[in-house]
This record gives sequence, structure tokens and C-alpha cells, in this order.
Amino acid sequence: MKQFLDDDFVLQNDTAKQLYHEYAEGLPIIDYHCHLDPKMIAEDYQFDNLGEIWLAGDHYKWRAMRTNGIAEKYCTGKDISDWDKFEKWAETVPYTMRNPLYHWTHLELKTAFGINKILKPETAKEIYDECTAKLRTPGFSACGLMRRYKVEVVCTTDDPTDSLEYHIALKKEGFEIKVLPTWRPDKAMAVENPQTFIAYVEKLSEISGISIQSFDDYIIALRKRHDFFAEVGCKLSDHGFEEFYAEDYTQPEIDSIFQKIYGGKELTNDEIRKFKSAMLYEGAIMDWEKGWTQQFHYGVIRNNNTRLFKQLGPDTGFDSISDPTVARNMAKFFDKLDIDDKLTKTIIYNLNPKDNYMVATMIGNFQDGTIAGKIQFGSGWWFLDQKEGMEAQMNALSNLGLLSRFVGMLTDSRSFLSYPRHEYFRRILCNLIGTDVEKGLLPSSEISFLGQLVKDVSYYNAKNFFKF
Repeated sequence: MKQFLDDDFVLQNDTAKQLYHEYAEGLPIIDYHCHLDPKMIAEDYQFDNLGEIWLAGDHYKWRAMRTNGIAEKYCTGKDISDWDKFEKWAETVPYTMRNPLYHWTHLELKTAFGINKILKPETAKEIYDECTAKLRTPGFSACGLMRRYKVEVVCTTDDPTDSLEYHIALKKEGFEIKVLPTWRPDKAMAVENPQTFIAYVEKLSEISGISIQSFDDYIIALRKRHDFFAEVGCKLSDHGFEEFYAEDYTQPEIDSIFQKIYGGKELTNDEIRKFKSAMLYEGAIMDWEKGWTQQFHYGVIRNNNTRLFKQLGPDTGFDSISDPTVARNMAKFFDKLDIDDKLTKTIIYNLNPKDNYMVATMIGNFQDGTIAGKIQFGSGWWFLDQKEGMEAQMNALSNLGLLSRFVGMLTDSRSFLSYPRHEYFRRILCNLIGTDVEKGLLPSSEISFLGQLVKDVSYYNAKNFFKF
């Protein structure tokens, strides 16, 4: 019987072990999409205890705890101690077996703290105390943890109106790990609520110094902020939405829609879709001009529980996989940019696994021979960033594209303890390839090439693709 979480965790054969230990293990980390707070990095935040670093803002764990019958106060409550919350999490962990949380939890304990014990109620206090004591030392601060995991680059997620003051401060201080902003203009497209949108336009006007009276003014203000992000080191944009927008529109239509929404009037569904289509296109042009990589995370339906959304707000664990039909609009959007010769490097992340093969074929439509892997099928995202989800994504990409040109894994996390997800991915990748070799589906004589493939997908492809 194989031991749980030993040095060969996930690696099911000798070739997989060789690929991981000789080629992937110990490579630096490029985390090109995450939700870390740059202020915590700039201030080298010191965590008080294991409950704080593990449970604050972690909607993955909150969903599991609720499912296990744990009261909401132990998930998001303000008046409950970190220990009390942690104790309830430890009570839940044994019931997460076969959920990726079980693997992530024990990988984090092992790689960050050197703890090989199984977390359960009987070990909770011992583990909590040992980890808390370490977290209060300099080597386990926000920056200390990034160094511990050999992080080389992180790209945070930032609104166009953000000051980026902490990114600037980190660069000025000469912090050895690159902490770069990512342009995330979701709020700039959110015209569903007129009052919220108007408030956003006014904020953008103030920070950009542009008086916004028209759609053209709006784009000028966004472009000014786009330029500012580039000056601070930004190399990627990112969009999160349920579906792609590629409606036909004219410029006078968009001007009229902007005036209507800025006048506080509700838009029709057709007008909303046209405005979002125009915004996606204009943003893509800006990205192309600067040689940025644009990322599209699609297929999520958010805040499904109205009662708890009103009580707790967004990003608290009530989002789900959606099932929109997106292929035609996705193709139309990319085709319009390609016709204009203004399609920049692109990564597409789907949340619904039914779209794996669609996305894997879509990226092949717009490769143009100028950049290896110019259009990318992004790693398993959110509900799919577990073993089966990552294997399915890599299998679809392998069958219909080039796995060898894949830019690999990211954490997409708010936690400084999430970096073992890169190790998890690398082990899964090595096992996938190693199993093919063992079955005679790939030649064992090409192990050095396969080893380089593993290194590239784990690290070098991202480094070269984003030009970090």
C-alpha cells in the first residue's frame, strides 16, 4: 500500500517519478494570475495564527464547512476567534477526503511547516500551535512565504482606478520578487446597474483627470489608466464574465447607449450586450498595442444565494459553473480582431468542463505562426483546478493542440499558502506523461525531451511567453 503524501505523491510509476524529481521539482514559481493583496506584500504582513492565514476569505473552505453542517458564524463571523474557526475547519477536514481541499491542506502543512500529521480534531490544537508559532517569525511573513516557495513573479488583479501604490513601493524598494499589476476592467463594463456605473465613471474621471462626457472621453480616460498600468510593469489584462460578447454595433449606437446609461436610465438587454461588445473590443485593441497578454475567465454564474449575498456580500462561496453557449461569439470576437490584425496573445479559461474540447479547437483557429502558443487554453480554473479537472484540460489540449507550448499553472488565490498548487500541478503533469511512457504511448528513448517539456510547461514557457 502506497503511503499518503510521501515524496512520490501522485507519481504512480518510475517514469513519472524520474520526470518530477529530475526535472520539475524545485523549479521557481511564476504565478501570473492571483488575487494576493499587494499591500500585504509591501508591508511584509506577519500573520498572527494559522486560522487567519487559512480561513480568512477562503470560500473553498467555507463551502465545505457549510456542507458539513458548520454554522455560518464559524465561516464568516466577525466575533468568533480564529482558533474557534480553525477547530471547526479541522472537524471538517476528514470529511473532505476525495475533495482537492484534502490534498491542498496537507500539502500546505508539509511544504510550508514541515508537518506530516493528518489534520483532524485530535491533532488540531497541536498543529495550530506549531504553525502559529512559526507564522510569528520573520521567515513566515507574506514575503517570507513567497521566498520559501521560490516565487519569482506574481501578477495581482487590479481595477483600472487602483492607485498601484504598493506595486510602485515594492519596485522602489527593490523587492527581489516581481509583483506586477494586472488590468481587470470588469467594473468598467458593468452597465447593468446605472447608479453603480455612474459612480464608477466619476471615480475614473477623478483619477484620470479626464472630464468624461461621452463614450470617446470614457475610452480616453481608460487608455490613460492603461498607460499608467504599463508604466508600473503590467503585462496582462484579465476579464471575468459569464459569456463572450460580440454583438454588431455602430459607433453612434454606442455613443447613444453611453448617454442613456450616464443619464441614469436602464438599458435593454440588447443595449447591454452591444456596450459590453464595444468595451471588450476597445480593451483588446489597447492590449494589442502594448503587446500584453489578454486573459478571459468565462462561464461563472455569481452570487446565486440572494439571502446570503445580501448578508455577506460577493466572493463568499455562492458562485457556480454556468452553461452558456459561447462558441459562436467567442469565434466572432477573436475573428474581428484577427481581421484587423490586432489579436494579441490570449489565454482562455473555461469553468464548464463541457467546453474543454471546444476551447482546445478554438485556440487552433487563431494561431498565426508568429509566437509559439500565441493563443492558449488556460489551466483548469476554480472548480476545475483539481486533479481530474487539470488532467481533463491537459488531455484535451494534448489531443487537439500542443501541450508542449502550454504556459502552465497559476494559483488564482488570495492565500500566501496556495503555492503548493504549482507542485500539485507539476506532479499531475509528470504522472500524465510518465504513464504514457510506461504504456508505450510515448518513447522512453526521448526522456530528455520529455523532461524539458515538463520544465517548459512548469516554468520556462510562462517566463518566455510573458517576457518576465
